[in-house]
Amino acid sequence: MRHEKAGRLLELARWLASTAEGLTLDEMAQRLGVGRRTAERMRDAVRDVFPQLEEVADPPTRRFRIPSGLDHLFQAPTAEELAALSASAEMMDRQGASGRAAALRSLEHKVLSATRAAARRRLAPDLEALLQAETIAVTAGPRPFEEAGVLASVREGVKALSTLRFRYEGGSTPGRVREVTPYGILFGRSNYLVAAEEGAETGPRNWRLDRIFDVEVTGRAGSRPEGFSLQAYADESFGIYQDDTENVVLSITPQGREDALRWRFHANQRVEDQPDGSVTVRFRASGMRELAWHLFTWGDKVRVVAPQALQDMLVGEIEIARRAHVRN
Repeated sequence: MRHEKAGRLLELARWLASTAEGLTLDEMAQRLGVGRRTAERMRDAVRDVFPQLEEVADPPTRRFRIPSGLDHLFQAPTAEELAALSASAEMMDRQGASGRAAALRSLEHKVLSATRAAARRRLAPDLEALLQAETIAVTAGPRPFEEAGVLASVREGVKALSTLRFRYEGGSTPGRVREVTPYGILFGRSNYLVAAEEGAETGPRNWRLDRIFDVEVTGRAGSRPEGFSLQAYADESFGIYQDDTENVVLSITPQGREDALRWRFHANQRVEDQPDGSVTVRFRASGMRELAWHLFTWGDKVRVVAPQALQDMLVGEIEIARRAHVRN
């Protein structure tokens, strides 16, 4: 058996050991990027090595899993994996996300403590070399607020499906006490609780975590809309801001074509090559002000075709900057 094939089988075994529900053959094929017949053969090969593989009925299909997990022999981390984990913790620390950085470092220590001494000794030289040779370039921008007490309470409310009560020093009536049903948390340049206010019937809104005070988990059951997806909600906007959803069309000049092909403006964008060498980018999103701010970084390589509201916002921001910097 070739080394690459053995590696793929071990990868499949890890997936089967890491899921409580199990994987269907179609899910295995999708993750491995192979056809269903190949996935069947790989499943059978995994069963030969790991006879504890079990089949779970899930009509109209079947799922497979390794319920007892894998022995440490098959789970030793690589230097690259540990370096990536350490770098992620360092990046979050520098960005002000101290709570999540601490969680990653705790995970790193647990992984190392579960690794056999001989494997740790083999890893040490390569890990040290990677940690010294790789670093994080910190870009300018706001440090996201991540107060441990607020974050812990919000997460408790999300896990318990309980409403939260807090004093909100933002919006049109700062200082008012709100009770909300939490849907999730958006992490970014600023961190937001996504929640719907009880009795308001306005749907989910973004609440800045740095403006939430005296948060309390009420214990009263909250109710999220059936089928709500935090990822789909986030994908509706460019960045964090949520406002009217617009059909955006951008024309990128031939000089900016290569950059545009490597850039993702939006999760659901369509990129179209034009005969003159330019590129047209189309997507549907809200958050026009944040998009306008970003488009200034493209200089004269981009032109807004639609919507008119985005064009007007760009012109307005230019006028504000002109008034601030042009001397009479």
